[in-house]
Amino acid sequence: MQKLTVIIPCYNEESSIPHFYKALCEVMSQLEFLIFEILFIDDGSQDYTLETIKSLQDINPYVHYISFSRNFGKESAIYAGLKYATGDLIVIMDADLQHPPQLLVQMYETLCHANCDSVAARRVTRIGEPPIRSFLARCFYAIMHKLCKIEIVDGACDFRLMTRQMVDALLELTEYNRFSKGLFSWVGFRTQWIEFENVKRIAGETHWSFWGLVRYSLEGLIAFSTVPLALASIMGLLFCAFSFIAIIFTIIRQLIWGASAYGWPSLVCIICFISGIQLFCIGILGQYLAKTYLETKHRPLFIVKENK
Repeated sequence: MQKLTVIIPCYNEESSIPHFYKALCEVMSQLEFLIFEILFIDDGSQDYTLETIKSLQDINPYVHYISFSRNFGKESAIYAGLKYATGDLIVIMDADLQHPPQLLVQMYETLCHANCDSVAARRVTRIGEPPIRSFLARCFYAIMHKLCKIEIVDGACDFRLMTRQMVDALLELTEYNRFSKGLFSWVGFRTQWIEFENVKRIAGETHWSFWGLVRYSLEGLIAFSTVPLALASIMGLLFCAFSFIAIIFTIIRQLIWGASAYGWPSLVCIICFISGIQLFCIGILGQYLAKTYLETKHRPLFIVKENK
């Protein structure tokens, strides 16, 4: 019999976990030919998430948990789950039921019959999300598609069923700055996609703020593309050429009409504009330098305080 490990990253999800566990048990009854391992990753929760998980462990020996010493982020939680998972198949799911457990049956059947290494879910609607957030999400996927050499499908999420071979490949990528959606694509392997409509959280509130999502998007872009560096170089060359042409034009105009080099307001505007472009390009360089700096420290992705 194959063993399926279900990885559930959790951060302050005490109200969602009981609902998730009940829904997962219904799915487990349909996949009774599989041995389940339920692995909760407590990402330094500040509520009673860990206590809730321990109460489930008292009634189900297949429930296990890893508790971090502090909040290291979802990416670290995913990596920890992949590292500690012992199953032949591994699936990553959210505890808030936005990744419908019922899809797991279809995902397993697809994995068995479609000759693929992973089955991933993608949202085809964003009902319930703020319009500006949905618009920016679509823009992000469009930009990643244009600028990155890897393929990131619009609406892709972390809900993914994978073979042990693919998980072992992911574990070889020990980089500190992680963007799982890109890593899933980078390692290759054949992936089948299953579409589903967006589902609201069963309980609690999202822990992703608007600016948190923006930072996460920028990290993903920087991690898998050097195009921003090339754009910074191109912009520098363009403004150098523009400045040279402007100087020649100013000299010729001064020689022909005389006293025509005045215009301090326009000059100040041009200087401010070019200075802003320079600072923007320096900021891009700084982001890449910061990522390199963090990687060279070789700090662990997470620290386990307790696991069972």
